Amino acid sequence: MAVRQRLPELIRALKSAPARPVAKNHLLPSLRRAFSLYDQINLIDNVPDDQLRFQRYTDTGFRVNGVEYEGSLLCYGNFLMSWTPKKFSDITSDSLSIFRTMRPVPEILILGCGRHIEPVDPELRHFIRSTGMKLEVLDSRNAASTYNILNEEGRMVAAALLPYGVSS
Repeated sequence: MAVRQRLPELIRALKSAPARPVAKNHLLPSLRRAFSLYDQINLIDNVPDDQLRFQRYTDTGFRVNGVEYEGSLLCYGNFLMSWTPKKFSDITSDSLSIFRTMRPVPEILILGCGRHIEPVDPELRHFIRSTGMKLEVLDSRNAASTYNILNEEGRMVAAALLPYGVSS
């Protein structure tokens, strides 16, 4: 009950507070921004500094936590590594074999296909399901954003991303 009584005061305070400038360099949306009230309240305030966050994508790579990476990336939680596939047809069960031994198993694998979403081979889908993961196939821009959101929520998520400039 006390929260309902304080809500009008909070809204008045937000309306009278000067607006904070919006950062112009963030090309990928953040969970913090998506859940803010009047862009003033940060509901997720204590995200660890060492948490992986995709900040930008290019045709040839990604910026993660302020560091530029060229080529494809494979990440899980806060683990990031270079990944060998250069085009979508290079993605096979062998290129994702690390998930056979990785524990705990991620609940979802986000597959970033490059510029366009591609249909996934049934054999590859079967392999991913056999590891216990669900598969989400997106273009790499949206895959990086989805990874950020799920990782910030504390979900067990992995991403295998081709650079955005890759197309079949």
